[in-house]
Formats: sequence, structure tokens, C-alpha cells
Amino acid sequence: MPKKVKPAGDGKEEGPVPCKQVKVEAAGGPSPLNLDSPSGLFESLISPIKTETFFKEFWEQKPLLIQRDDPVLATYYRSLFRLSDLKSLCSRGMYYGRDVNVCRCVNGKKKVLNKDGKVHFLQLRKDFDQKRATIQFHQPQRFKDELWRIQEKLECYFGSLVGSNVYITPAGSQGLPPHYDDVEVRGEETARLREDELLPARVFILQLEGEKHWRLYHPTVPLAREYSLEAEDRIGRPAHEFTLKPGDLLYFPRGTIHQADTPSGLAHSTHVTISTYQNSSWGDFLLDTISGLVFDTAKADVELRAGIPRQLLLQVETTAVATRKLSGFLRMLADRLEGTKELLSADMKKDFAMNRLPPYYLGDGVELSTPGRNSRKDGLYLSFLKE
Repeated sequence: MPKKVKPAGDGKEEGPVPCKQVKVEAAGGPSPLNLDSPSGLFESLISPIKTETFFKEFWEQKPLLIQRDDPVLATYYRSLFRLSDLKSLCSRGMYYGRDVNVCRCVNGKKKVLNKDGKVHFLQLRKDFDQKRATIQFHQPQRFKDELWRIQEKLECYFGSLVGSNVYITPAGSQGLPPHYDDVEVRGEETARLREDELLPARVFILQLEGEKHWRLYHPTVPLAREYSLEAEDRIGRPAHEFTLKPGDLLYFPRGTIHQADTPSGLAHSTHVTISTYQNSSWGDFLLDTISGLVFDTAKADVELRAGIPRQLLLQVETTAVATRKLSGFLRMLADRLEGTKELLSADMKKDFAMNRLPPYYLGDGVELSTPGRNSRKDGLYLSFLKE
């Protein structure tokens, strides 16, 4: 068991994706999270862990479990998304594949129960109650103001797109077999997800309703770049096993193998997975910047503008001459890179700017034309999930 420390004091009939709107602060009491600034939000989200400690010891390295006994925070988490929200959301025109996936883990395999076209609440509830299916709701921040507010702040904090999915699982059931996720879900432009792309992630999981039993396993591919299902006979025994309750938070790095089920005899479980850093590795940044660097260098260097050897593309293996030539060009580009003060980003900056969430706005709600898309610590228990 983790050591606990108690700190001091695709459907066929489809309509358009609902448009983004400027978000107006909802009525109600103040948030127990610090939403005054991006850094303040993140600090309160992982409190009492300090941000320096989180990025030094946990980020991309190992899981972190924060278990809280905080009624105020638990009530706030429940308000972010409830099973009861689905009825009104379905009346707004939800579609299978784009907005909702329905699935269940049966004998270690995922069974997808999606219908075609529009989602009808009565059918959705029937699958939930009778077939014990998990309901996955894509990008709920499109409809839930407080989630929009949280994710917009996190996008500012991380400088990367932030997406979310809600999972609602009935008692005594499991939605997905053991799997690991590749990278983080992006913003609203990926509201339509492939059925096998259920949550790519460096993820932060917030337990909203009920309880969820989790099992985490050591990665077979650290910081994996692709989604993968894993057979239980390959992954061995869980490295960590615990149950999340409302108000709890779990973080684990991309590539962590995991599975989760709702215990029998209890109410349904609802959790939201907030994720970020899709395609934001050094390899992605290198691929993004190298094209601009080559383009600019070719303007000044005639060698880069000269044609490749005749019939080079017909060769099965790269010739020694071509390899030496490319190696020389790479050394030249490295020298040029050392002398430049500007790194040109061909796509990553543009992608972030075009698809990030508009700011949470305190004023009259008007439609936006966009292309995409002080914490209590009493009774909180912190679990360091050690290797």
C-alpha cells in the first residue's frame, strides 16, 4: 500500500459540433480551488504538494495519489459533472463517437456498444443500467462552465492544449481492459475521438461521484507515444492499488498501464480525466523546428539547393555518399542553430494558438468565432506512490 502522510493543519447522422461561447461565471459560492491565476490553480489542485516538488519528483516519472477528506472540495468536484447532467445534455444533440462512447470490459476485452447517430438519453440509461456499460463523455468543458474555467487556466499554465473526458461506470462494472495511453488529449477540435483512443494522457484524474478502484502497473514502454491494450498475463501484479473517493486526485505519467472498476454494492462512479502535453516532446519540437531551419538555411547555402544524386530514390538502401552528405548538412544546421536566437516553430505554436480555449470571461455571454475550441487542507491525506 502507498505510504500515507497526513500534513499539518462515429455516428452516421451528425450535426455540427456545438460552438464555443464566452463563459460567464455561474452563480454559487466561491471555488475551493484558487482560480485567480494559472499558477494559483495548479498549486491548489495538487496541494499540499509544492509545484517544485511535483515537477522534480513526479512529472513524467511516477504516479502521485492525493486522498482528501474534505467535504467542501468533494461537493465542488461533484458539481463539475454528474450522471444526472446527461439527460439535459442529450437533449442538446449529442452523437455517438463525437460526443459519447459506450463500452464495457468483458473477459479482458473491450466491447463497444455505440449506436448510430444521435444519442437518446433513455437508450443511454438503459445501456448503463442493464448492460452495465461505461459512458464516456468527450470534452465536457464545451458544456460545463467550471471545467472550461479550470482547463483554460491549465492551458495558460502548461502552454499546451488541455482536454478532458468524463467516465461514468455503474457499480460492479469496468469500462476498459488494462491499457496505457500515449500522449495527452488535445482541445475541443478532437471532440471526435476514435473508439480506441479513449484517453491518451499525462493525466490528472479527479474523482467526482462514488468510488473507483484503480490498479496501476509499471510501464512496458516508458512515456509511450501510442495507445495500447495490455494483456494481464504480460503486465504482472499491480504496482499500486487504491480506491478514489470524491475530492481525491490521481496523477500518472504517459505510458502508465492502468485499469479501474467501480466496486459492487456502491453507487456509480464518475471521474474526469484532465490531460495535456499531446505531441509536446523534444522529438516533436525538433521535427517542428527543423523544417523551418532547413528552409531558411537553404536560402543562404547553395549546397542545400543542389539536386540529390540521380536515381537516389530508387535505391533500396541509402548510399554511403548520401549518408555522409546528410551528416554534413546536419552538422552545418547544428552550427547554425547554435548561432540563432530564434527557433521557428512551424506548427506547434500555431496549433496551440488556434485551438486553445478562449479566456473565461466575466460578462455577457456571446458566441465566439474560433477555429477550434485557497484550498482547504484539513483532513487531507497524501500518498506517495513509490517505485
